[in-house]
Amino acid sequence: MASTLRDVARLAGVSVKTVSNVVNGYPHVSTDVRRRVEAAVAELGYRPNAFARTLRTGRVGVLALVLPDTDLPYADDLTREVVDAAGRRGYRLVVERGHDEESTDTTCPMPVDGVLVGAPRALTATGRPVVLIGGGSSDGSCDQVSVDVAGAAEDATAHLLRTGRRRIAAIGAYPPEPGGVPRSGTAGYHRALRAAGLTPLPGHLLPARHGRRADGYRAARDLFAGPDRPDAIFCLSDPLAIGAMRAAFDAGLRVPADVAVIGVGDIEEGRYSRPSLSTVAVDTGFLAREAVARLTARIDKPHTAVAAVVAPHTVLPRESTGGPAI
Repeated sequence: MASTLRDVARLAGVSVKTVSNVVNGYPHVSTDVRRRVEAAVAELGYRPNAFARTLRTGRVGVLALVLPDTDLPYADDLTREVVDAAGRRGYRLVVERGHDEESTDTTCPMPVDGVLVGAPRALTATGRPVVLIGGGSSDGSCDQVSVDVAGAAEDATAHLLRTGRRRIAAIGAYPPEPGGVPRSGTAGYHRALRAAGLTPLPGHLLPARHGRRADGYRAARDLFAGPDRPDAIFCLSDPLAIGAMRAAFDAGLRVPADVAVIGVGDIEEGRYSRPSLSTVAVDTGFLAREAVARLTARIDKPHTAVAAVVAPHTVLPRESTGGPAI
């Protein structure tokens, strides 16, 4: 027999109304109560009756996740987490791919109640509630649950410095924003070097527009062929870092003895590569839960104040920087 709101309320030790508030994404619920209710929902496998809600509210019970047409390093994990988070609130999820990383269209070929947009540069408005999720920038007009890209870059570079590396290159360092403002990943990399009294050597900041393995390979190959070979490389994504490690192998270099490598994203491939890849892990579960909570709250109350939330991240030292295997 399917679980009910009353079953969840009994297990969590709260009222049925409180369970309804949590399931429907109302923001004014304490963190402790929300966690208890979500734990009870997960334990009982409770799923709200989406058809009944559609009849009651006129909503279709579907959210869209729009991802850029690039290799977002944690896209697979994020998608799984969003599916779970949406399901716990009685929503189904459709996934769409944006056309490119500079412009993300939030249109969707089927009716949806709201849109989660991953790492946009610009948005095409549709009138639906929108929450930005992951990287990218916002003009403050909609909610955002983001990754601290600058902080992740700074922490990764600081980790390389602690291992004794000093000639640290960066792959995926985009050119400055209009007006000369450094992009976030580049800014964090520079901050860490400045704190150690260092500056990047000429040619040690290389762009990688799409963040793919081939991009990392080509950039690292150019670094190794240059006059100032780096002793460490920070990559703005794990796929870039995996490509860079292959380039090191092809150049006859040892990782990490000759060059240390660290990425961002903690993709599964990096855990089982040889050597295993040091990385900055992003809490994709937090990203998904908070983004879905913000979106469902805005669906219910469109004029709720805009909020910005930052997900935590953690440096995971592995073999590619001299750490343990996994």
